[in-house]
This record gives sequence, structure tokens and C-alpha cells, in this order.
Amino acid sequence: EVQLVEPGGGLVQLGGFLILSCAAPGFTFGSYDMSWARQAPGKGPEWVSGINSGGGSTYYADSVKGRFTISRVNAKNTLYLLMNSLKPEDTAVYYCTTGRTNWRRGSWGQGTQVTVSS
Repeated sequence: EVQLVEPGGGLVQLGGFLILSCAAPGFTFGSYDMSWARQAPGKGPEWVSGINSGGGSTYYADSVKGRFTISRVNAKNTLYLLMNSLKPEDTAVYYCTTGRTNWRRGSWGQGTQVTVSS
């Protein structure tokens, strides 16, 4: 079973930045495409960003393009999400997941809360 651990959430002001990380010990992290997804209160899960297994290709939802950057360090089994210019509508629980196009069916971390205050 894949275990994903996501520290790094918190409270940040409008326009601020935050870095999320996702540690993936104990499995062949470098073989998987990875994604970040989020779920805001009262809404369904939303895909945010994805990255291929080698890290050379990245993908973003229109809502975060130009503000968020996904990256990974396979040698450290770690996925990152740098979030800039944060808006209140970015408030959600953020999850890392295995997979990109099939992110809904992948393994999910426990999630970390990100709250953006206006």
C-alpha cells in the first residue's frame, strides 16, 4: 500500500505563498506520475497539478496556472507544490495522489489544510 504524507499546510494571507510537500516512503516513487488535488468545503475534489514520473513534464489547472509550481525530487521520494499569489478561493484540503490522468483512482495522502485569509 502506498503511503503519502503531506506536512506543510497552514494559514496564509491573501497574496502570500506556501510550499507543500508530500513524502512517499517505501515505494518506487520515481515510477509514478503524481498529482496534487484539493477539496474545498462543500465541493468535490479538484485536480490542481500533475507531473510525470521523471519530472520533465508538468501540468496545471487553469485556476492555478502561473501561480503554482509542481516539482519532485525522486532521490528523496518527495513531491512539492509551491503556491504563490494565494487567493481565498485556494482554501481547501490539499492532497497528493499517485497518477495524473487517473488521479482519482490513485493512492491519496491524508491531506493538509490550506487556508487563505482575505
